[in-house]
Amino acid sequence: MTLLKSSKTNSDKFERDSIEIFTVETLDLGDLWKVRLGHDNTGKAPGWFVDWVEVDAPSLGKCMTFPCGRWLAKNEDDGSIIRDLFHAELQTRLYTPFVPYEITLYTSDVFAAGTDANIFIIIYGCDAVCTQQKYLCTNKREQKQFFERKSASRFIVELEDVGEIIEKIRIGHNNTGMNPGWHCSHVDIRRLLPDKDGAETLTFPCDRWLATSEDDKKTIRELVPYDIFTEKYMKDGSLRQVYKEVEEPLDIVLYSVQIFTGNIPGAGTDAKVYITIYGDLGDTGERYLGKSENRTNKFERGTADTFIIEAADLGVIYKIKLRHDNSKWCADWYVEKVEIWNDTNEDEFLFLCGRWLSLKKEDGRLERLFYEKEYTGDRSSNCSSPADFWEIALSSKMADVDISTVTGPMADYVQEGPIIPYYVSVTTGKHKDAATDSRAFIFLIGEDDERSKRIWLDYPRGKRGFSRGSVEEFYVAGLDVGIIKKIELGHDGASPESCWLVEELCLAVPTQGTKYMLNCNCWLAKDRGDGITSRVFDLLDAMVVNIGVKVLYEMTVWTGDVVGGGTDSNIFMTLYGINGSTEEMQLDKKKARFEREQNDTFIMEILDIAPFTKMRIRIDGLGSRPEWFLERILLKNMNTGDLTMFYYGDWLSQRKGKKTLVCEMCAVIDEEEMMEWTSYTVAVKTSDILGAGTDANVFIIIFGENGDSGTLALKQSANWNKFERNNTDTFNFPDMLSLGHLCKLRVWHDNKGIFPGWHLSYVDVKDNSRDETFHFQCDCWLSKSEGDGQTVRDFACANNKICDELEETTYEIVIETGNGGETRENVWLILEGRKNRSKEFLMENSSRQRAFRKGTTDTFEFDSIYLGDIASLCVGHLAREDRFIPKRELAWHVKTITITEMEYGNVYFFNCDCLIPLKRKRKYFKVFEVTKTTESFASKVQSLVPVKYEVIVTTGYEPGAGTDANVFVTIFGANGDTGKRELKQKMRNLFERGSTDRFFLETLELGELRKVRLEHDSSGYCSGWLVEKVEVTNTSTGVATIFNCGRWLDKKRGDGLTWRDLFPSV
Repeated sequence: MTLLKSSKTNSDKFERDSIEIFTVETLDLGDLWKVRLGHDNTGKAPGWFVDWVEVDAPSLGKCMTFPCGRWLAKNEDDGSIIRDLFHAELQTRLYTPFVPYEITLYTSDVFAAGTDANIFIIIYGCDAVCTQQKYLCTNKREQKQFFERKSASRFIVELEDVGEIIEKIRIGHNNTGMNPGWHCSHVDIRRLLPDKDGAETLTFPCDRWLATSEDDKKTIRELVPYDIFTEKYMKDGSLRQVYKEVEEPLDIVLYSVQIFTGNIPGAGTDAKVYITIYGDLGDTGERYLGKSENRTNKFERGTADTFIIEAADLGVIYKIKLRHDNSKWCADWYVEKVEIWNDTNEDEFLFLCGRWLSLKKEDGRLERLFYEKEYTGDRSSNCSSPADFWEIALSSKMADVDISTVTGPMADYVQEGPIIPYYVSVTTGKHKDAATDSRAFIFLIGEDDERSKRIWLDYPRGKRGFSRGSVEEFYVAGLDVGIIKKIELGHDGASPESCWLVEELCLAVPTQGTKYMLNCNCWLAKDRGDGITSRVFDLLDAMVVNIGVKVLYEMTVWTGDVVGGGTDSNIFMTLYGINGSTEEMQLDKKKARFEREQNDTFIMEILDIAPFTKMRIRIDGLGSRPEWFLERILLKNMNTGDLTMFYYGDWLSQRKGKKTLVCEMCAVIDEEEMMEWTSYTVAVKTSDILGAGTDANVFIIIFGENGDSGTLALKQSANWNKFERNNTDTFNFPDMLSLGHLCKLRVWHDNKGIFPGWHLSYVDVKDNSRDETFHFQCDCWLSKSEGDGQTVRDFACANNKICDELEETTYEIVIETGNGGETRENVWLILEGRKNRSKEFLMENSSRQRAFRKGTTDTFEFDSIYLGDIASLCVGHLAREDRFIPKRELAWHVKTITITEMEYGNVYFFNCDCLIPLKRKRKYFKVFEVTKTTESFASKVQSLVPVKYEVIVTTGYEPGAGTDANVFVTIFGANGDTGKRELKQKMRNLFERGSTDRFFLETLELGELRKVRLEHDSSGYCSGWLVEKVEVTNTSTGVATIFNCGRWLDKKRGDGLTWRDLFPSV
């Protein structure tokens, strides 16, 4: 039994909501599994509610939690004052076991050599491995007892194992007490030998003051070992003692640090500034930059201050950390650059900064990391959240790393096998006890019961738990288990109050293009429901939606080496490829990305549209540094290793370079540009009817076979007053990537000005390099007060001929046989289209014309009725006749099947990779769904006919479900999107609780609907909105698509988002 007498944290122990820390020394008890806790029931208020007990055993590398959550009181609970607490295994934190060090510090025999300050020590091994900073005295009584003049102060501490060699130590103190100055003679460190049959003692000479009033006024010293005294027991029992000097110890080096404060208003600071310098041999620790060697008033605007820092040789310096304490009246500080010289070997290191350290400017940070100008190594020290570590685990640099050698924070994130990203969303119920502070986890279970390891759902630092009614989202990575069949959700809470009510669980798998949504409505708790804290959910019960298959790419962005080249603006990217385009995606800055002369590499999930043709980059021009010098961008396919380069080399700025915030870059693959450059001339004819002209700002987007032009503002016309009645305005757009044959034009205006309504007659777009003009006939209003009230219109190109729907066509079928098995027998297929099903296509094998050999590709053509878009196919393996069949031919390995519709040129790809057994009857077959579709330009043109879509929005029934905000919708289909449209009607109060509101949108045929984006602008008194569902009906075909929502669009509820992407359920 151990008496908990002296707490390290509080003099008045065991008070409400307090944490007490005690040091207990005992024999090695092995694996702990139980703690008995009790009290003697004395005092005025002996009753005690214990939440938990944590036992940290550094020598074992374990921090174990024993939950309690009960009273130890005679008059509470069951009246017991003694409880047995059992180890909660899931809450155990493992780390590298500590080893004991015997540290003896010798205070010199000089006047006032002793100190009342608290001394700390850090021990360094090879390759910059070091211990934590350890204060040697645990209370003020020990501070007064130790470190007296001409004395030896001995401590036994447990710290991290730094390896066989100790390169240096750092000692210092906190400069507190009546007499903080200290003169240290030397330091001895004694530790056990690796085989524990002896010990070695290293001596670190010092003979220097650590005082602000003596010597060089520094309170930190770095010491290197001078000699080693080894004691070892031999096999015969004798003690062997060896004394030797340390060979080639690190040199003590003087570093000159010159810091340049920027020459901009308010750049100087009066705050206390600290620096930490990192090299491949170690770091300096944080040093206060107190005395400048060349100036009395430090860190003034447009000046350079030099400081001398004494430290053991750091090797090649690659990183510094600067911070200030935000003290004094003028604390904000703009750092231009930092130069560091090694005075011994004259090595020079340059750090380009160009950033504010201020709570009021840029991102409000007082501490920043800067990397050396030529440094190209790992920057994972910028990681501050679990998502950052998961991204590193997915990156290509982890491919060749031995997982067993990974240490530090990354050790919790690396794992064996192929790793893919997952998005997990958990909705906590609204019951008063639904919330929990426990740590949640998931297991993913695939086919054949393949199981991922435990994936913890951890927050960024500083956040913990699941609050009542919250929606929490996590980006994680885990083993690719194939098609997910089940998911296990649980938490590590073991005490009675660790209950959690889970309302909904969502799992998105971008590499499979699938999202699962489970309505759970169950307790994970010891004292609720069935008493279990983890539960397995079968995804057969989930609603499944198709979110589009994504491919993982490693993206590297180079920022130019020009003054002010870095940016704080938000950066957006749109990619175009042979097989379509992506939506606009934001590039996450992650605190330190997109800085001057820096290349940043990160993972992006991109739709499978490769090979790429072009990239559009846009910045929003916001932030204290609204400009950016973009050098180039590289995309690497993580699966195939294919590389695509995009070159720019200019400013994205409203003041510099091309004076634009948007740029387009041509894709370069194998040193070949994928697109040609051209210029466009746009002629806009305003109609000759009363009130046809407009004062609004007009914009267009041009669509072609190679993508779209992005938003083009119609600003500079030959006519001074643009868009007047019966006038033609001409606009020139030079240096644009060619869109090829044009198919669609989107026109809209911002409804500003005295007379914003506009009647548009037609638009002609001329491709000057091809000398071809494309005509878009309009003849309609873009006005909120005329026509149907729409200010956004899509028009099809009149040059393209719309043909009658096909009745018959020809299909080319290309079959690739794998290496898993060939066949001499016949193969048959049936194609399943959106409109029709084909007859049976029989592909015969014969002795004269042999097909389906290992590793070969065979091509067949068949005439058929037109099937529409092909969704799936049936494949059978049929015996030719009643003959003996060798065992090796009993199964045929079909790898891929590619089907091309010859009239329009649409291509449908099926990734089969399957063994199909040989059967004598046609009732045995395999069904494959289409993996990828490439729609030809000719096919896209046929669908571009005007259509009206009916949009029905249902608002939820909960109190406060209605909204007064302005609501917008964007509908996405196979042929494009509608653009952002406002849902508004005259003289109607829309989107009230429990209401159903109906709208009509006219646009060009979208094809199969894939997604609806619903959003509002948070305006009005009650802007929060609960959306039940959205139903979109194509009025020309009568096909209705339902998009379920059931979520809040509210900054104050759920996940705080005011927009939702809704998908049709599968």
